[in-house]
Formats: sequence, C-alpha cells, structure tokens
Amino acid sequence: MSKFMFVSDLDNTLVGDETALAELNRLLSKHREQHGTLIVYSTARSPTLYQQLRREQDMLEPDFTVLSVGTIIYPGGSDHTDAQWSEVLSEGWDRDAVVATTAHFPALTPQPDSEQTPHKASYFLSGAIADDLISQLQDALIQKGLDVQTVYSSRQDLDILPRQGNKGAAVAFLQQRLNMPQSHTVVCGDSGNDLSMFQAANAKGIIVGNARDELREWHQRESPKDMSVPQARCAGGILEGLR
Repeated sequence: MSKFMFVSDLDNTLVGDETALAELNRLLSKHREQHGTLIVYSTARSPTLYQQLRREQDMLEPDFTVLSVGTIIYPGGSDHTDAQWSEVLSEGWDRDAVVATTAHFPALTPQPDSEQTPHKASYFLSGAIADDLISQLQDALIQKGLDVQTVYSSRQDLDILPRQGNKGAAVAFLQQRLNMPQSHTVVCGDSGNDLSMFQAANAKGIIVGNARDELREWHQRESPKDMSVPQARCAGGILEGLR
C-alpha cells in the first residue's frame, strides 16, 4: 500500500449508492490518514451545483476540486480558484468569438448562466442530430481560427473548452504540481466528459458498472491497459475496481 491520487467524477460515479459511498468514504479516509493519499473530485458541475451536491450528500472534504469539465480548480477548503490554471486556459482562448460562432446553430440551446464559466461555453444538444451538428460546428470554429475542443456527454450536454482544458488536462496539471506519477493515479468515471481522464497515459482507470454507452464503446474500441470495468454501479463499482 502506498500514496496515490484518487480522482473521481461525482454524479453517477462517486454518488448514486449511499451505502457503498459510506464504505468508500471510510476506506479512503483511512488510506489518506495512513499514506497521505490525495482525493480529487472532478465534475462537470458548476460551483453552484457542486455546493448543492455537498449539502445533499455525505462526501469527504477533497484535497482539490475540479469543476465545470476541468475549467476550474479549487484547492481543498479554499474559496479561490487556482490562478495558474486559469492562466493556462486563457492562452489563445476567445470566449466571445466562440459564442458568436455557435449563434449560427439554432439547435444549440445555451445552458443556464450558472453553468457558463470564463473558460467554458455550454449548450444542450439533442442526441438525434448531435454527430452531424458537432462536425459542422467544429468546421465553423476552425474556419474562425479558434483552437478549441468540444466535449459531448450524456447525449445532451455540449461543452466548448480551450484546447488545453478538460478534466484530463486538469488532472495532468495536478499531477505535475503535486509530483504525483501517472502510475499512482486512479481516475473514475461514467460518461463522455470523463474520457479525457481515461486517455491520460499510464493512469489507472475505473469505469463504473452503470457507465454510459459512449464510454463503454470507447473502452471496447481502444482496449486500454490498466483499466477496470466492474459490475457494480457508482461507489460500489469504485470499491470493486480499487480492490
């Protein structure tokens, strides 16, 4: 047993089975006390929705919180975002130009203001037309000279982010900041916005039993190493994968 960095998505990954979550909290807390293990929550939730979840669920205090699909990092217990990460994301990013480009696609419905951040533009998009529209949108963004990335998850949520910003990039930033080897990092998730975390080389991964098809199809197609796909759902799947 040794120190590692535990990184988990929240909705339908860490959260969703209260009994299993209580047991996972107990084991992680013990491991953190004995070995100095770091706990990181990585979620698509905005700061507002994250705080709402914290009030509703019994969750451990994390060492770091990655919010809004990797575009915000909070050190544990701090009300201030990590300024260095914000600087990384700001390089080459023009949010106004992104929003102006998306305005030409009426099928994109902007998400509420609480879900928009300085480094993320978020929309609702029907899964029935998503593939074709995202391809057209990406072409339009390239034509405007915008070096960005699109992240589509749960067949409804489309996020446009800086090229250097997503959940996986945020985890890599923390690994470097904390001098934590990728081989001592475990990431857990259930949907498309978690994919960038699983794609990080040498990171170990747990795809929980209730994962969406978008993630399962990637796993079947790529057959990544050091990846656990347990049967149990949510925190129960994390426990199974860690064991």
